[in-house]
Amino acid sequence: MLREQINDGIKDAMKSQDKLRLSALRLVNAAIKNADIEARGVGKPPLDDGALLALMQKMIKQREESVDLYEKGGRKELAEQERGEIAVIAGFLPKQMSDGEMNSAIAAAIAEAGAASMKDMGKVIAILRGKYAGQMDFGKASTLVKGKLAG
Repeated sequence: MLREQINDGIKDAMKSQDKLRLSALRLVNAAIKNADIEARGVGKPPLDDGALLALMQKMIKQREESVDLYEKGGRKELAEQERGEIAVIAGFLPKQMSDGEMNSAIAAAIAEAGAASMKDMGKVIAILRGKYAGQMDFGKASTLVKGKLAG
């Protein structure tokens, strides 16, 4: 489903001659193909939508780091290009959860896993990844889960 949306986006960008959108979507497509090849090498099936969302979030984080570095280096034009790519990629992600929604989802996952200590953190994160892939910043979620399980 997500792959089809990306391919349709590429076709639309080609028709409208939107070079930034086209290059960003081609980068996404290349990353997906590389991940599929890597998965096939270890005997796994092609990535599902949840894994694709995680891959796209990773690409956004990389671009955010690049924007920061470009701005520190005085390269405003490159920073703007990265921001444009972020906007294109983010357009394929579901709406991100608010902090309140994230806290309630974490509380529900802790209850579902029966988590009582830091040893159960992996179970909680696995539940969250299964239900909220692409909707939650798992770096932030990990910190929140640690805080709830430790205290």
